[in-house]
Amino acid sequence: MKRHRKKERTRFILICIAPALLLFLTFLIYPTIEVFRMSLYRWGGYSKNKEFVGFDNFKIMWSDENFIRSFQNTILLIVVVTMFTVIIAVLFATILSTEKIRGNNFFRIVFYIPNILSIVVIAGIFSAVFDASSGLLNAILPQALERLWLGDQKIVIYSLGFALIWQAIGYYMVMYMASMANIPDSLYEAAELDGAGRLAKFFNVTFPLIWNNIRTTLTFFILSTINLSFLLAQILTNGGPDGASEVFLSYMFKQAYTNSVYGYGMAIGVVIFIFSFGLSGIISRITNREILEY
Repeated sequence: MKRHRKKERTRFILICIAPALLLFLTFLIYPTIEVFRMSLYRWGGYSKNKEFVGFDNFKIMWSDENFIRSFQNTILLIVVVTMFTVIIAVLFATILSTEKIRGNNFFRIVFYIPNILSIVVIAGIFSAVFDASSGLLNAILPQALERLWLGDQKIVIYSLGFALIWQAIGYYMVMYMASMANIPDSLYEAAELDGAGRLAKFFNVTFPLIWNNIRTTLTFFILSTINLSFLLAQILTNGGPDGASEVFLSYMFKQAYTNSVYGYGMAIGVVIFIFSFGLSGIISRITNREILEY
């Protein structure tokens, strides 16, 4: 009887997970395998003629200056966006969680609004902000500091980074506030009795207890920056000027679907796949520490 019930339970579980498993295999695993397979071919993407070239696409990639530049831009954005977003989001979360500010809930909503906007809308906003002739930024800056924010090769990538930071702060601020809300007041009261000030309470109580949340969001930063930087670069600058704002995915897209070297584009996709998961694993390993309980 027990064995029969166990078989029925197993059959029921398999029936329940079968649709999700089928979708997972069809739309994630199979396409991923196809990307790896097609990276070994020279193919334009539209004809039936495919030439197996092995790892030649990867050899070409490492001598491709445009790819290397897009690689550097992507790493720069990941570092800059992650660093500034974490610092600002934690700062705002701490202020809104611990300080009695008039209109506290209003500020929470205002900071979160950029996250619910479409990336196309965000691109439109910053296209107006960065406009060289009538943009908001040049209008409020002294004439000596006015720049072609989207037309200067030296600063265009930082302009994209600024837009990504602005878009992400509210989302991560809410995540960190949720962690801070679970910290018992008794810990802060004990710290005050020991003579701890605001900074001491933050670094000795708040920060260690929300560290696991921060550590988790670091992986989100990597994946979201890679994905959103592609959309923002395509809409705002199309990778320009002269490839200065080209990133991983935008360069892969152009090679595969614009320049009709599909196999080479898929080889870039393989590198992006390995880079994303590899970097996430390294960061997870480096930031691993004992979880403090309260």
